Amino acid sequence: MDATFTVEQDEIRRTLRDLLAKRSGPDEVKAAVRTTAGYDAGLWRQLAEQIGLPGLALPAAYGGAGCGTVELAVACEETGRALLPSPLLATAVLAAPLIAALGTEAQRTALLPPVAEGTLTATLAVPGGGLATALALTGANTGGDWAGGGRSGGVQARRTAADGRDGAWALYGEAAQVLDGHSAGLLLVAARTGGYARGRTSLFLVRADSPGLVRVRQTALDGTRPQARIQLREVKGELLGADEAADVPGALAEAGRTAAVVLAAEAVGAASYALERTVDHVRAREQFGRAIGSFQAVKHRLADVYVQVQAARSAAYYAAWDPATGGLALAQALEALRAAAGEAVQLHGGIGFTWEHDAHLYFKRAAADELLFGPVHRLRDRAARVAGLFGGTEGDEGDEGDMAAEAAGAAGREVTA
Repeated sequence: MDATFTVEQDEIRRTLRDLLAKRSGPDEVKAAVRTTAGYDAGLWRQLAEQIGLPGLALPAAYGGAGCGTVELAVACEETGRALLPSPLLATAVLAAPLIAALGTEAQRTALLPPVAEGTLTATLAVPGGGLATALALTGANTGGDWAGGGRSGGVQARRTAADGRDGAWALYGEAAQVLDGHSAGLLLVAARTGGYARGRTSLFLVRADSPGLVRVRQTALDGTRPQARIQLREVKGELLGADEAADVPGALAEAGRTAAVVLAAEAVGAASYALERTVDHVRAREQFGRAIGSFQAVKHRLADVYVQVQAARSAAYYAAWDPATGGLALAQALEALRAAAGEAVQLHGGIGFTWEHDAHLYFKRAAADELLFGPVHRLRDRAARVAGLFGGTEGDEGDEGDMAAEAAGAAGREVTA
């Protein structure tokens, strides 16, 4: 494995950093999250046209750049530094790989080129706040309980015609905490088919203008990751793929590995920038006639954060080359971001404790990402079970793990209520 970045990868980093420094400073971020879409549509078009960011990891046959996870991670480390509000995660990391993996050739040809161009945004809608489990980050996703399990709740799908397999599908139910769900032009909705006893989870394509679809933006802890509640009332949906026999859990788990790498890179970028801003502050802020950064206690605290950030960066880079380690890298990066953001708030003094200060943008990102994709101990527990460290099988989560996952999901629902 060659762990050095190529000239092209370094150019992606440099170009993005220069552009975001001009167009996505803290004031621009705060303004963007207050818009209806939750992001700067003009900047998104520029990122799509000049850099090809939405299609960076899509095949060239569908209008993408044909790059891989490493290039995507490099780009997302820079978007993480700026806390860029954009549909990149929901569209390019969650939805597009699922369309590419499960969709028919007609579906891929119709949907992926506009995604690569940035003219179509998409997202994954999972019922019950179970996104982390659906992506196999904090638990096995083969049982289908995260999608409602066929019981009341979740999203149910049924055929609307009596002519068997050629009938259309109607979806009924709701999903909360859907990333960019209020603005995405296309929804990939996870729904249960066939009832409880013989049911399975499938993915359905739902257009934003479908009759019966209600989308309400929720108040989220982290405004740079807008979320929505999706309600489907007999909404027409198109099955993703040729038939119901597609390996949806496998495709979701594969998307989850890439998502973990991207999220880890984003967290490393955010933690690195929060640390840089804090170091600049303690160098300039004086008490008792000297910079507070000269005090030994402050040096020790920042040195500890620096070690955490560098360790998280190494883990994220390794995971970019080996996505199987993405869950562990994400856990390491979330811890580093939490530490960097916490020290940023405290070492900025009184001003750092106000919600209006920039440090709280990073503090909120750290807390919200752990609620959505963690918590950290569940990420590590899942990685250990997959590796067989505890014996048993990959899907043997145990009652304790199930209760922890349920508690984490409840915490996330409280934040976005």
